[in-house]
Amino acid sequence: MAQALRDKVVAVTGGFGILGRAVGEAAIAAGAKVALIDRARRPDNLSASLAGALALGEMDIATAEGAGRAIDGVVRQLGGVDGLVAVAGGFRFERLEEGDLATWDLMYTINLKTAVATAKAALPLLLARQGRIVTISAGAAMKSGAGMGAYAASKAGVARFTESLSEEVKKRGMTVNAILPSIIDTPQNRADMPKADFSAWVRPEEIADAVVFLLSPQASAITGALIPISGRV
Repeated sequence: MAQALRDKVVAVTGGFGILGRAVGEAAIAAGAKVALIDRARRPDNLSASLAGALALGEMDIATAEGAGRAIDGVVRQLGGVDGLVAVAGGFRFERLEEGDLATWDLMYTINLKTAVATAKAALPLLLARQGRIVTISAGAAMKSGAGMGAYAASKAGVARFTESLSEEVKKRGMTVNAILPSIIDTPQNRADMPKADFSAWVRPEEIADAVVFLLSPQASAITGALIPISGRV
């Protein structure tokens, strides 16, 4: 979608990770000015295609204060926010019987609170520009499996939050949608499941293309959608 996001400012949480970088690259290719936001330090190995991105590291975006600082940094350096992509998150496989309740708090914090806190911080700016929010939920939010309770519950929270916020703002020109991937083809997932058929998985670039579409004017009629991207899983 060449130049579909021309001159738009897109903030990507979890921006230093595999999916966050793919979203950033796709948004830049579509003409956007991109801010990558992450709790980690700025990596030294950002690709050449991300050379023009604003990289904001060491941001605790699970808190109102940290999310506010991150969004303020984007506004200060890029002039505003037109789109927010809530990629930040993580995964834990843990069965309840031998597991720890702290895992549930962790999944809630990194998967759901980061999305809620950054959306709240950016909301006035997005409403002023009739902007876009895209969250990353998961296929497991709709149908979970053994050992995925904490993760699936937090991602279900992301899906319900997306639906709720879309209802709150849909008459004010904003859109809020969620992507629900199955297994994403990342080096970590390949290491964890070495005998799997990697060709059936979803590539980060495929998810990024869908995100760019949802950020674009062409998707103005889509809001409150939970869009599965399942590959051949």
